[in-house]
Amino acid sequence: MAKISKIKMDDYMPLRDVIFNTLRDAIVSGELKPGERLMEVTLAEKMGVSRTPVREAVRRLEMEGLVTMTPRKGTHVAEITVKDIMDVLEVRAALDKLATRLAAERAKPETLRQLENIHKQYIACLQKENISGAIKKDVEFHEVIYNAAGNAKLTNVAGNLREQIYRFRVLYLKDFSNAEEVLKEHRAILKAMQEKDAELAGKLAEEHIVHQQETIIQRMEKK
Repeated sequence: MAKISKIKMDDYMPLRDVIFNTLRDAIVSGELKPGERLMEVTLAEKMGVSRTPVREAVRRLEMEGLVTMTPRKGTHVAEITVKDIMDVLEVRAALDKLATRLAAERAKPETLRQLENIHKQYIACLQKENISGAIKKDVEFHEVIYNAAGNAKLTNVAGNLREQIYRFRVLYLKDFSNAEEVLKEHRAILKAMQEKDAELAGKLAEEHIVHQQETIIQRMEKK
């Protein structure tokens, strides 16, 4: 099992929520692998808590589709299938196209400067071979665009896919083979936004997600 350790208590969050967030983060980051067995007793011992809040957390993870519970077979981290990837990223491609088009029309100069800084930080992560940092900057880049779109409903819909999208990002950027492609695509999106070319920015954002989808599926089919 992954290196789940004793949790740090949070004065502002119930214990069950701390455990839930800890396990969810371990799954979406890839620390807990798809198909890995989750045993309540072992998790409780590693985290230094009782089984009850662990059981509650696992049930919530099942509701989010991150865990599967099968009679007589136990509880496992949900596998990622090609169909899962296609379903989620098809939706995300459409959402990103709309969000980026709106952001190109509505983004303020300070937002564009923020995106430029994130882009530079992404480059710094690549130079240091900091893949986890690069993934965080990739996430941040897109979150800023969604915020700049100025549409709370759109942001909420995208937020419902957040954990699944993060799992796919880990697959896509788990080594540095695609990092340069992400760099080029982000640069092109940012340039279109700076030039207020909303249609091009939206098109590039959609292609960015489609490219990720194709690459991840190719990798899975080679396994």
